[in-house]
Amino acid sequence: MRRNAIQKVFKHDPSGISTYSVAGASFGYGQLWTALFSFPLMTAVQLMCAHLGMVTGQGLAGVVRRRYPAPVLWGACALLMVANTFNIGADLGGMAEVTQMMTGVSAYVWLPLFTVVIVVLLVWFSYNHIVQVFKWLTLVLFAYVIAAFLAHPHWSDVLKATFVPQLKLNAEYLATFLGVLGTTISPYLFFWQAAQEVEEERKMGRKTVHARRGATDRELAAARADVITGMAVSNVTMYFIILTTGATLYVSGHRDIETARQAAEALRPLAGSGAYLLFTLGLLGTGMLGVPVLAGSAAYAVAEAMHWRGSLADRPRKAPKFYAILAIAMMLGLVLNFLKLDAVRMLFWSAVLNGALAPPLVVLVTLLSGDKKVMESRLSSPVLQTLGWVTAAIMGLATIVMIVLWLRT
Repeated sequence: MRRNAIQKVFKHDPSGISTYSVAGASFGYGQLWTALFSFPLMTAVQLMCAHLGMVTGQGLAGVVRRRYPAPVLWGACALLMVANTFNIGADLGGMAEVTQMMTGVSAYVWLPLFTVVIVVLLVWFSYNHIVQVFKWLTLVLFAYVIAAFLAHPHWSDVLKATFVPQLKLNAEYLATFLGVLGTTISPYLFFWQAAQEVEEERKMGRKTVHARRGATDRELAAARADVITGMAVSNVTMYFIILTTGATLYVSGHRDIETARQAAEALRPLAGSGAYLLFTLGLLGTGMLGVPVLAGSAAYAVAEAMHWRGSLADRPRKAPKFYAILAIAMMLGLVLNFLKLDAVRMLFWSAVLNGALAPPLVVLVTLLSGDKKVMESRLSSPVLQTLGWVTAAIMGLATIVMIVLWLRT
C-alpha cells in the first residue's frame, strides 16, 4: 500500500466523529443508510481529484489557475479557506475539550498548546512522520465496532435502516445529512488528494510539471485501489459510530449531545468508565492527523494559485510563503475558539458548512476531469463524471432545502 493510501484510511477528523455521533444520537439508526449511499459519491470525487493530480502533474488550484479566469480560481480558494478555517477551529476546540475532560485543565490552556505543537511538528518534521506516530491513536475508532455489538442493537432494525433510506423533510435531519456528507466529501480533501499525488511523483524524481504530466494505466489502477480502500475503511468506521451511538445514546434518551463527555458515553458498553479515555485518544489522534491536512490543503491551494514554491516536503526556509499560509490558517482557527462556541456543536456545524460549500468545488472537479484540454486522452470515465454531477446536485439541493426550511421556522 502506498503512503497516500495509509493517509486516506485515517481520513476522519474530530468533526467527523462528532457529526456521526450527533447523527446516531439524534436519529438512532435513521441515517445508517448514508454510509452506503455516500460511498460511490465520495469515491468518484476523490478519484477524479487523484486523476487530475496524476495526469496534469499539478494540484487542483494549479490546474484551475491555468484553465479558468482568476475569479474562478480565487472563488474556489475562498470557499476552501472559509471551510478549512472553521474546520480547524472546530477540531482544535474538540481536542482541547476532551483533554480538559481528562485532565481538568481548562481548554483555553490546551488550545494554544495544540496549535503550537502542530505547527512545530509540521515545520521541523514531515507530515509523514506525524502520520507514523499518531495513526495508531486512530485505531481507537475501531472500538466502536466492538461497542456496537456489545450494545445489543435490534439487528432487524439495523439492517432495514442500512438498506432502506429513512427520509425526513425537516431542517435538523437535512443539516445532519449534509454534515455527514460534508465530513466525507470535504473541500479540503479535493485539494489535498491532488496535491498528494503530485508529492508522490516528486518523490520519484519528477521535479517539473512537464516531467510529472501523464499517468500510466498501472499508476491509475494503483490510485484507484488506494482511494477505494481508504474510502471503504472510512465509511465502515462511520457506519459503526452511527450504529453505536444510535444503540446507546438514542435508546437511552440522550439525543442532544452538547459535550464531549456525553458523546463518549456511547463507548461505555465496551470500556465502562474508560470510555472517556478511549474517546479522548480517538479524538486527539484524528485531530493530530486532520488539522495538518486542513492547514496544509489551504497552503497548497494558495501557493498554487499564486504560483509560489511550496509543499510539506520542503523545509520552511525554502518555502516561507507556503508555511506562512499554513500558520495563518492555524491561527485563524485558534481565534475562532475564543468566541466561546460550544465545541461539539462547532464540530457538527463545521461539517455542515463543509457540505454546503462543497457543491461548487465538486462541479469544478467534474468539469476539469472531463476537459480534453486538461486531461487529454485520460478523461475520467462517464460513470465518474455522472457521479460527480449527482453529488453536486444532491448536496446543493440539500443545502437549499435546509436553508428554506430553517427560514420558515
